[in-house]
Amino acid sequence: MFVRKLVDQVICDHGVAEVDTRQGRLRGVLSEGTFIFRGIRYAKARRFHMPEPPEPWTGVREATVYGHVCPELTTPIPHDQYTVPHYFYPQNENCQYLNIWTGSLDPKSKMPVMVWLHGGGFATGSGVEHFAYDGENLCRFGKIVAVTLNHRLNVLGHLDLSAYGPEYINSGNAGLADIVAALTWIHENIAAFGGDPDNVTIFGQSGGGGKVAALMQMPSADGLFHRAIIQSGVTRKFGEATPEESRTFTGRLLKQLDIAGDELDRLEAMPYYRLAEAIRELDRSVWSRFGPVNDGRYYLGNIFENPIRDHAKKIPVMVGSVFGEFSHNYNFTLDDGRKNSWDPVKRQRLVAEKLGGASASAIPAFERAYPEKNIADILFMDTMFRAGALEYASIRAVNGCAPTYNYIFNLEFPLYGGTLAWHNAEIPYVFHNADYIEPAYIPGITEPLQGMMCSAWTDFARNGSPSASDMPKWEPYGAARPVTMVFDKDVRVMRGDDIELLRVLHYVKIELRPTERGGDIGFLSGPRGE
Repeated sequence: MFVRKLVDQVICDHGVAEVDTRQGRLRGVLSEGTFIFRGIRYAKARRFHMPEPPEPWTGVREATVYGHVCPELTTPIPHDQYTVPHYFYPQNENCQYLNIWTGSLDPKSKMPVMVWLHGGGFATGSGVEHFAYDGENLCRFGKIVAVTLNHRLNVLGHLDLSAYGPEYINSGNAGLADIVAALTWIHENIAAFGGDPDNVTIFGQSGGGGKVAALMQMPSADGLFHRAIIQSGVTRKFGEATPEESRTFTGRLLKQLDIAGDELDRLEAMPYYRLAEAIRELDRSVWSRFGPVNDGRYYLGNIFENPIRDHAKKIPVMVGSVFGEFSHNYNFTLDDGRKNSWDPVKRQRLVAEKLGGASASAIPAFERAYPEKNIADILFMDTMFRAGALEYASIRAVNGCAPTYNYIFNLEFPLYGGTLAWHNAEIPYVFHNADYIEPAYIPGITEPLQGMMCSAWTDFARNGSPSASDMPKWEPYGAARPVTMVFDKDVRVMRGDDIELLRVLHYVKIELRPTERGGDIGFLSGPRGE
């Protein structure tokens, strides 16, 4: 039964809810105590230009269905639809929409706000693409306001035209500017949805984690968020371009399209599919390099190569990764592919063959760091995002920043006789959605683990310190005291035990056979094109 409730500007009745925003009145839905508003326009923008506030309206605007998602450069064909279920939606470059899940419409509630930035690098994906992105359970379990959003990507979000006039000065970072516009809208309106505009956490995975890291280095985002969570999203120069690199690419694209520098009106009016076609003609993979432009002004570059901004030093951060990422054994294999069926002698032999001389130091280091793991797992462990997360945490620790918390998601799934955690595998656990993602569900394990992880994430959003019942104390990462929370069947603390292992493996190239399922691996585990 729905309870009729009047709270200032809000009317709730029989499964619908209405809220006043600065632009106008919205009508959403009420689902088992959770208010859901979808497809809220937070900005508008001309192609390659900065976003502007949306136009106000009169009457009541429906907010019951999702808004358009940004167009893809290739036809979305997810190779990983089983392990990472996708939901595809109509595309349009007017894609500045956000979605809100909240348990209260009382402005006095002041609940923490968590804003999710989707993965797919800076070129693909959307805020509704994964089944796991649904915010209802996260909102209900964590007692927070959950927000997801779409923004401009690829050529629409990151084509640097700054050399062709001041109106295009920020075109190379238009996608990030959209996110700033969304955060501005949230700051101005989220109180009407029960959220606290002074307690906003941005969190994201893969490209979304990269966007979180980028926003930390953007003066225009200051004051719009107060905590940050980066999931499998930082490596050196992840998706980032120098002005020289970005302008070189722009020059090549204009030449491909036979457009002069004083004819950009033609570029603005050109059908999107023609832009996409030209980019594919330049290089089938060049689209994957779209990302922030380090112009030293709007975006000040990653902290691996540039100073941490003083404001960013004050922001508490969580940063981590998952054990297998793209290297996991559902994508790659060796021998008969069934690593858990190999006897100890065979495991040692195969590892020695693949690691060569490095195996003498790598094997004991692996056993110290991951005593619960099969030694063959060393062949399928990620070193890219794990090393990036540790370096990111270490840089912040050395620079005396606000607390930085590191984690690794290590859970192995029964799929394929034992599959190591894949890129995106932790997301359903964070959103408290793992119990309906078939390959991510383990009876008796999933429920308590997702409860623990969801609590840790939402407690961090609430007070800047991750915690959960039945979980060891999570201490900040220190340069001389590296601490990692290991999320597995048994949650435990690791104190720098794999740092030596990562150093050893840094120089080792392990060549494995792609499986039939994962051989054609899409960009950042997202859609690939035909």
